[in-house]
Amino acid sequence: MLGQDSLSHIGRDGSAKMVDVGAKAVTERLAVACGSVVMQPQTLQTILAGDAKKGDVLGTARIAGIMAAKRTHDLIPLCHPLQLSQVTVDIEPDASLPGLTVTSSVRLSGKTGVEMEALTAVSVACLTIYDMAKAIDRAMRITEVHVVEKSGGKSGTYLAEKDQAT
Repeated sequence: MLGQDSLSHIGRDGSAKMVDVGAKAVTERLAVACGSVVMQPQTLQTILAGDAKKGDVLGTARIAGIMAAKRTHDLIPLCHPLQLSQVTVDIEPDASLPGLTVTSSVRLSGKTGVEMEALTAVSVACLTIYDMAKAIDRAMRITEVHVVEKSGGKSGTYLAEKDQAT
């Protein structure tokens, strides 16, 4: 939502700061993000058949996404290190793209949201798919990475509109 009076990570003098979440209530937090890797139909078939030279593209991308969610605070400046209770990364073929749609769900009981962790999981899973299949299809595109759902905390629930493209 636009309209906040100030940015929470920037001090009045322009200096970066980590937001103090100490006084916030512990609540159940959930974030779901998704993104896509668009590719040639034959690239999709090669991946689904398990014939990529680098190995199991989908399994490796799932693991990479989960690991990335757990390390978001190391990758994104000023993110809090969080004890995540659950991270899932699902990858589904979509012939209409053609390509793969990646969805991550991240959950915890805590004082800050997990949108960045869900977005990081999706992004790294998509990058892993690209890396493992780039020898077959250098024209692949990573698209539409965005938050689909968020709940918990003071700001409440957010659900993206179904036709919303980011």
